[in-house]
Amino acid sequence: MVVVRFMETGAGRLLRIAAGLVLVGVGAWLGGAFWVLAAVGVLPIVTGALDVCLLAAVFSAPVRQRTHHV
Repeated sequence: MVVVRFMETGAGRLLRIAAGLVLVGVGAWLGGAFWVLAAVGVLPIVTGALDVCLLAAVFSAPVRQRTHHV
């Protein structure tokens, strides 16, 4: 659950986006069947950009962190 809480923070979002960019880069660089890796790398980029943590759903936590503005 600690990992899920971290992934919901701003640093977790940046980590997901960076990991996605690495996966896309490596998949594109290696080419061939590794394009699948690049395609999978798009998921963490999109979820990080949209502030959605799909891993949270596995642990029955909120998928999207709610922010309350006063």
